[in-house]
Amino acid sequence: MEHDLTCGALFAGIGGFCFGMEKAGFKTLWATDIDAEATETYSKNFKHVEVINDDIIEMNRRSIRLQPVDVVHAGFPCQSFSAAGNRKGFDDPRGRLFYEVVNFIRNQGDDRPSVILLENAVNLLYGGNGSWFDTIRLELQRLGYWFSPENAAVIDARTHGGLPQRRERLFMVALSRDHFPLNPFFGVKKANKVEDLKKLFEPEGRVTDNYFLPSTNKYGNMLLEECRKLPKGSLIQLRQSIMRPQPPGMCPTLTANMGKGGHNVPFLIDEGRLRKLTERECLRLQGFPAKFKFAEMTMSSRYRLIGNAVSPKVAAKIGKEIAGIHGTTTSEDRMVV
Repeated sequence: MEHDLTCGALFAGIGGFCFGMEKAGFKTLWATDIDAEATETYSKNFKHVEVINDDIIEMNRRSIRLQPVDVVHAGFPCQSFSAAGNRKGFDDPRGRLFYEVVNFIRNQGDDRPSVILLENAVNLLYGGNGSWFDTIRLELQRLGYWFSPENAAVIDARTHGGLPQRRERLFMVALSRDHFPLNPFFGVKKANKVEDLKKLFEPEGRVTDNYFLPSTNKYGNMLLEECRKLPKGSLIQLRQSIMRPQPPGMCPTLTANMGKGGHNVPFLIDEGRLRKLTERECLRLQGFPAKFKFAEMTMSSRYRLIGNAVSPKVAAKIGKEIAGIHGTTTSEDRMVV
């Protein structure tokens, strides 16, 4: 008997995963995150969802069971796995939060989801000489799910989501052996076209002064001069004191530390002056809907939450693939990387 597909979110953040899954036809029943600013913002955008501001470790200690869902998705912390992070993998407390995802699923007993969808840094595939990914594989298999390298795909916001942002992430789909007689997951089809970067910017002269780089900034003049050499509407990034001009029509990966000064912030020229991208522009580059609302918080917090988010457009394509696995499309409709 057909029914509406449902999902629940661990490490929900501001709802990037959930926007995408709902676009793919899933109904979100619950979402959890330890970050109060994230859950306050999430609640403003998902009025129908049970939102839980709690630590997954404490939830597991209390053996919390939530409403049964078809899919549990989790963008668990990536700092210890990322090539740009400390690369400590499971030796870092943040890396060990993966085990809490496993514990949470186990605590659901007979109400475990038919699909587990995970997101993390691409380097998780290769770190620890391959041992990090092997750990994930073995834990998911012990939990009773189909999972092999074929269940993991590197998906890019530009190539697959059609967004003008370079953003490769690793997505992993584990399928319950109790629900699926075989392992059919393949991946996601490439986008037909990429959105025009310039159309995502605010009109010139409309952005307030607090987004512009002060004339006293030690990198200001160098960045401005370098940016003037680029085609109009191009971006430049300052990363670890190195100027990185971006190809026309391309934005570098938006990161959680965008709001902490010049590091990793994309800049552009607006009426002859250099400014950083606004939060609304960053949301567009991630594929968030125009109606998205933030809770009251600092500018740096908004940038942090955007940089940590899963792109809704990418999540929607993965969600459609999972819906197909559940039998809502034919095998010919399934997508291939």
